[in-house]
Amino acid sequence: MNRLQVQIIQSLLKGRSSVYEIIDRQDGSLSEFLEALEELRSKGIVKIDSGKIYIPDKNSAEKFREINAKCDLCFGTGYAIDEFYSSILLSYKEICKNRPPAVEKFDQGFISEEGVVRRLEFIHERGDIYGKFFIVGDDDLFSLALSLTELPKEVVVVDVDDRLVNFINKVSKEKSLNVSAFVYDVQKELPEEFRKSFDVFVTDPVETIEGIKLFFSRGVSALRGIGSAGYFGLTTLEASRRKWFEIQRMILDMGFVITDIKRRFNVYPADEKSYSRFEEKLPIFKILGVKTDYDWYTSSLFRIEAVRDPRPLVVGEMIIDERVYKDEESLATPY
Repeated sequence: MNRLQVQIIQSLLKGRSSVYEIIDRQDGSLSEFLEALEELRSKGIVKIDSGKIYIPDKNSAEKFREINAKCDLCFGTGYAIDEFYSSILLSYKEICKNRPPAVEKFDQGFISEEGVVRRLEFIHERGDIYGKFFIVGDDDLFSLALSLTELPKEVVVVDVDDRLVNFINKVSKEKSLNVSAFVYDVQKELPEEFRKSFDVFVTDPVETIEGIKLFFSRGVSALRGIGSAGYFGLTTLEASRRKWFEIQRMILDMGFVITDIKRRFNVYPADEKSYSRFEEKLPIFKILGVKTDYDWYTSSLFRIEAVRDPRPLVVGEMIIDERVYKDEESLATPY
């Protein structure tokens, strides 16, 4: 029995569970999870019924012991929301009520509002929040929550979706926030006015190697130099260990070191304005055949820091079309 199968068994000791909850409680890619689950099912160790998984014979799992040591108050992130950020959260939630809904064309989805604020707290704790921010893609409307703190010198957003750009600029004007948004496709060369001008970049890239290379390169191109930082989310669901290896090599080649990885820090809720709008087009939905009943899509939060002059791997235009968004591991990306 391999490690993923052990994780599945341990998660089922408390009883029958949603397949989506079990996906969240293991750390393999979706394809690896499906393979491990099928082997357990074929051996009769687990059964699947209407999207629920259970162990039919408890004696087959008697050597295992359930582990549930996560903090309920902070949802396992290690970050409670303090008094200052509680007020930011209230204002941010009010803004998000009118956010543009996610569209499948750009593989959009956003993390929870509380998750955005916890990310702010982490960036604040690391001492990066007072600089100039360059945000590559902003499904989360992170730029608006960041600007509500009134702590950064400047916040600039680039996004391919003009709906998001217009919404961010509209809210910024109404609330006199220090954020500006611009329509930009990462496949195009980064405009001169954004290069080597910022202290921090933030992105949640699509999880193909080519897509990550593009998103990172545009963020890195915007940074001033040594000591600059980057923050991004990365899953294990659509990024296997092999892909993580390639990503870490890219990070090193660009002149950065990984300073922090916060596992399962970002939760993507099945919100009516998020990916639930096109859930039936996700390959994982077609395979499992049941609708989401648990917020299963989570990602780790990374912080990287430049220890030498940042060197983007892509400088000019790089048109790769659909390959930006999809590869053989993209089972939670609409096809």
